[in-house]
Parts: sequence; C-alpha cells; structure tokens
Amino acid sequence: MHLEIVSPEATLFSGEVESVIVPGTTGSFQMLDNHAPIVSTLKEGNVIISGKMDLDDSLQNKFKKQDVNTTLFQISSGTVEMRNNKLILLAD
Repeated sequence: MHLEIVSPEATLFSGEVESVIVPGTTGSFQMLDNHAPIVSTLKEGNVIISGKMDLDDSLQNKFKKQDVNTTLFQISSGTVEMRNNKLILLAD
C-alpha cells in the first residue's frame, strides 16, 4: 500500500509499505494492503510502520528505527484516511 505522512510543515514520507498501526482515539488498529476505506482521528502515540522506508537524511530525526523492517513515528494527534490502497496520515 502507498503511505503518505503529512505534517503542517511538509510531506515527511511518501512510499510503499507493508502495514501501518495507528493510535486511534478509540483504540489502536492496523491497516494492510487493500484495507476497507476508513477515516479516523488519532491520539498521541506511536505510528508503527512495517516495510522498508527510504527516508530523506534531513527527516531521519523524526523517525525511530525499531528494527530493519519496522519504523516508529511519534504523533501528538492527527487524522488518517485509507482509500484505494492509499493511506494518508495527517500528523500534528
């Protein structure tokens, strides 16, 4: 699936990933390839991204590698939309 992470300052990531776990306001949930369409608000926590992410050097400090295939991204709040195998995460 295609993941796009957007902050008020810039697009932080755009690329293909295997799965994403987000901290929804009513509980964490995971999205995989071809997930049903969904829009949800997010609360403070870690976004857990599985799949190889090629990050721009200037953005490395915003992400934390947990292992070779897992990356964490800390958010304070946000919104996520999944549609047509494209996940857009608007992060604060």
